[in-house]
Amino acid sequence: MKKLTFLLVLLAALFLAACNSESTDEKDEASAESKPETITYESETGPIEVPADPQRVVVLSTYAGNVMALDVPMVGVDSWSKMNPRFETQLTDVEEVAEDDLEKIIELDPDLIIGSSTMKNIDKLNEIAPTVTFTYNNVDYLTQHLEIGKAVNKEEEAQAWIDDFKERAQTAGEEIRAEIGEDATVSVIENFDKQIYVFGDSWGRGTEILYQEMKLKMPEKVEEMALKDGYYALSQEVLPEYMGDYVIFSKDSEQDNSFQETDVYKNTEAVKNGHVFEANAKEFYFNDPLSLDHQLEFFKENFLK
Repeated sequence: MKKLTFLLVLLAALFLAACNSESTDEKDEASAESKPETITYESETGPIEVPADPQRVVVLSTYAGNVMALDVPMVGVDSWSKMNPRFETQLTDVEEVAEDDLEKIIELDPDLIIGSSTMKNIDKLNEIAPTVTFTYNNVDYLTQHLEIGKAVNKEEEAQAWIDDFKERAQTAGEEIRAEIGEDATVSVIENFDKQIYVFGDSWGRGTEILYQEMKLKMPEKVEEMALKDGYYALSQEVLPEYMGDYVIFSKDSEQDNSFQETDVYKNTEAVKNGHVFEANAKEFYFNDPLSLDHQLEFFKENFLK
C-alpha cells in the first residue's frame, strides 16, 4: 500500500511539473510574440518605422559614438569615426562607408541607417533600410543623444547616461572654477588646412562641457565672433586676441602647426604660463558619450593637476 501511495504522489508531482513547464513555455512564447518587431520614431522629417532591436546599423555621420555607447551593433561607419583612435578597437570589424557607397551599403544588409540631413542619396538609402537623419545642432548635444536613443529603442539608457554625465561634469566644473578662478577665461582652438579656428559653446572639441556644463568663461572676442556660428576662422596675427587665460589646443599632428613657433604665439600669456593643454584632435572632434567622457577626464587631469 505504501509503495502504491508513493507511486501516485510521484506521478502527481511529475504531472504538475510538466504542466508548469508547458505554462512557462506558453508564457515565454506569448511574451516573444507580444514584443513588436518595429517601432515608430518621430524624426525631424516625420514618423519613421524602425527596427525595435536593430542589429545591423550603418552610421553615415558623426553619431557612431552615440550608437556604440548604447551597445547597438554596427556594420558600417563614416571615415571620421573610423579614424578616431578611441574607436579603433570597437570598429575593427566595421566597414568604412559613405553615402555614395550604395552598393557597398547594400552588401552590408543594414536594418537601420543613421546620418546627417545634409548627406546625399537619402531617398536611395531609404530604399535600402529605414534612414533616420539629424541636422547638426538642431537640438543641444545631450538631446541629440536622447534622440538617437529613441531611434534605436534605447531611450531609458540614453537618459540615464545624460543624467549621470551632467552631474559629473557640473561637479568637475565647480572644482575647476575654484582652482583657476571664477573670472578665468578658456579658449578652444584648432589648426586645419593651414587655418586657425576658435570655437563657441557647441561645436565639439569639449566646448559643450567647458561652457555649457562647467560654466567656464570664454574671452569676449571669442564670444563675439564664434558663439553664434559655432566657430570662427582667424589669422595668426590676431590669435592673441582670442587666446584665453587657458587654451585647449585640439591638435592634429599631421597638420601644419608651425604657428606654435612664432613669437606671436609664444608671447601669449597662456603659453608663457604653461596653460595650453594639447589634445589629440582626432579624439576631440565629436560630442558623443564616449568622446565626452574622454574630454571630461582630460579637463579634470589638466585643470586640476
